[in-house]
Amino acid sequence: MTRKVLPPTYFYLCIGLIVLAHFIFPIKKIICYPYNLFGILLIFFGIILNIWAWALFIKNKTTQNPYKTPNKFVVKGIYKITRNPMYLGMLMILFGIAVFLGSLITFIFPIIFFIIINWLFIPIEENNMKQKFGNRYLEYKNKVRRWI
Repeated sequence: MTRKVLPPTYFYLCIGLIVLAHFIFPIKKIICYPYNLFGILLIFFGIILNIWAWALFIKNKTTQNPYKTPNKFVVKGIYKITRNPMYLGMLMILFGIAVFLGSLITFIFPIIFFIIINWLFIPIEENNMKQKFGNRYLEYKNKVRRWI
């Protein structure tokens, strides 16, 4: 059995790359104090979003693994606003770190993370949901946006 890379791996890799790039290639500071402190707020809200979404999955006893088929269809709480709150939370954290550090190069990594998640993971998850929940999922997909 091959081991597949999960989204948190890309998330933590991007955090590391943001910090490294900021200190190794500090290309143009574009957000300075005190405006960079807004990044802390983004990080905080991203963490809250992840905890909230994760707790709903735990409560409903369904998988968070994008490669596995979920056994429950969670449409409560934050899932009424966005279909991918965990990814949105991770993206907010990455942008928050980029804003806090303030250098131009740091903003590359949230964009890379967005592209990876959008192309590698969300299509798999959406297909699994469509296979498992059919029209119910398609109706939900038409009502609730992917990101925000």
